[in-house]
Amino acid sequence: MTGITDTSVKAADGSTADLSAYAGQVLLIVNTASKCGFTPQYEGLEALHRKYKDRGFEVLGFPCNQFGAQEPGDAAEIANFCTLTYDVTFPVFAKIDVNGSSADPLFERLKKEAPGLMGSTSIKWNFTKFLVDRTGKTVARYAPTTKPEDIESDIEKLLQD
Repeated sequence: MTGITDTSVKAADGSTADLSAYAGQVLLIVNTASKCGFTPQYEGLEALHRKYKDRGFEVLGFPCNQFGAQEPGDAAEIANFCTLTYDVTFPVFAKIDVNGSSADPLFERLKKEAPGLMGSTSIKWNFTKFLVDRTGKTVARYAPTTKPEDIESDIEKLLQD
């Protein structure tokens, strides 16, 4: 099986983005939302991104409106919010579905490779996080309640490998 970085996704502008640009990096892939109780996690995600990007780490954000309609904006509104409110510099891609028949193939794969509690594959809420190693293998899944700073030691470990 190939790694996550052999996948294509939609960029915020609607074009195709090839995740091969992130080959060899440790990735934290997150479904995000602008109007969620967990939205302040953008701050922690950005802090991780800035701290480790020069060591081969990248946060990839995927806005999702499937949970309580908490990401109603279009791509420009989402980008504006992320930049002005949280000074986000990590990539934020096109808005996607993470569950159901229209779920993005990237998230279908992430859910399969790192199921949730009791083997559940569905994502329960915004800010579910998936940690991917340098080979493109999904190594961990974190609940929305897990703060970005609580993942830092796992990121450090992968960056040392």
